Amino acid sequence: GAVVAVVGDASAQQAEAPKDEAPKAEAPQAEAPSEQPKAEAPAEQPKAEAPKAEAPAEQPKAEAPKAEAPAEQPKAVQPQPTAEAAGVYVTPLVRKLAAENGVDLASLAGTGVGGRIRKQDVLAAAEAAKAAAVAPAPEQAPAAAAASAAPAAAASTRLPVSELRGTTEKMTRLRKIIASRMVESLQTMAQLTTVVEVDVTKVAALRARMKGPFEQKAGLKLTYLPFFAKAAIEALQAYPKLNARIEDDTIVYPESENLSIAVDTPRGLLTPVIKNAGDLSIADLSRAINDLAARTRDNKVSPDELSGGTFTLTNTGSAGALFDTPIVPLPTVGILGVGTIVKRPVVVSGPEGDSIAIRSMVYLAISYDHRIVDGADAGRYLTAVRKRLEEGAFEADLGI
Repeated sequence: GAVVAVVGDASAQQAEAPKDEAPKAEAPQAEAPSEQPKAEAPAEQPKAEAPKAEAPAEQPKAEAPKAEAPAEQPKAVQPQPTAEAAGVYVTPLVRKLAAENGVDLASLAGTGVGGRIRKQDVLAAAEAAKAAAVAPAPEQAPAAAAASAAPAAAASTRLPVSELRGTTEKMTRLRKIIASRMVESLQTMAQLTTVVEVDVTKVAALRARMKGPFEQKAGLKLTYLPFFAKAAIEALQAYPKLNARIEDDTIVYPESENLSIAVDTPRGLLTPVIKNAGDLSIADLSRAINDLAARTRDNKVSPDELSGGTFTLTNTGSAGALFDTPIVPLPTVGILGVGTIVKRPVVVSGPEGDSIAIRSMVYLAISYDHRIVDGADAGRYLTAVRKRLEEGAFEADLGI
């Protein structure tokens, strides 16, 4: 707990030396009576020196009366040893200001280089103390409110315990159908997943710039999903193998892109279909996605709206997942999963070379049936989607 060394300006330490030697200057005054016998005998000099050896022990006693003499000075004396014990280096000027204003140096967080306490820190603490002395009640009230709010905030982070804990229930009919189809899909297809990383910074900037006008004209909030849907549909038109299906030993290529959208509902995962999605703008896709998702959650979609899909889009990032390995729903052969968009440092190549920049990044994962879709096909498809999104030129497709 003792100060071993102080790193700082040597001249500042020398300026402090007289302050440390001040008690020694007082010691001879206390020893003045013992110096009178000097003329009597040199043999008595050791006796006169003995009090000098004890002088350091008596120094605190000599300082104590000085601290107690004025009734308001104890606060000015205490900060000095307290600050030094905490390893805080302060200049003589700062220490003097602290003593004059009754500021505890150990309680301050220095704003200077290396955490050094500056004159401004002491003056600010003195002003704060004066303000607290003028109105103590208002200061205590927020402190009490903050103290009572802290346990409440900590308690609110814990999730409530589900009523299903420790119970059993039968699977619903819909849950049985979903389970059966997922197992059938995995047992029927040779499924695998390919993942790419996409820089959607331009899409994020376009969305931030146009979401106000878009909402005013279309009456809808502009989300990221319609952009991904538009890019996915355009790539299907160029690479229709991902939009195909297998019938016995025949590959069928539909003449339209019917996009299934995975929707999480209280009853289970459902995939309502946007028919002829290739003919729709981003505004039309946004309207169709919002309408189908809302009616699916409310159990108001018809059986026809839940069938006929040729390709599926699932927003796995809505739950915070970076990417997923989604299962391809029969009878389609491909499903594209969109992860959550995160900002992070990325190496960017430009005319002047490589640099590090903060970019909005997302993972796209496509699961496909390897019976008719090869890895190269999936790679070409994902590359087309990635280039379209990184280009970010969707202004003409907003429909406003």
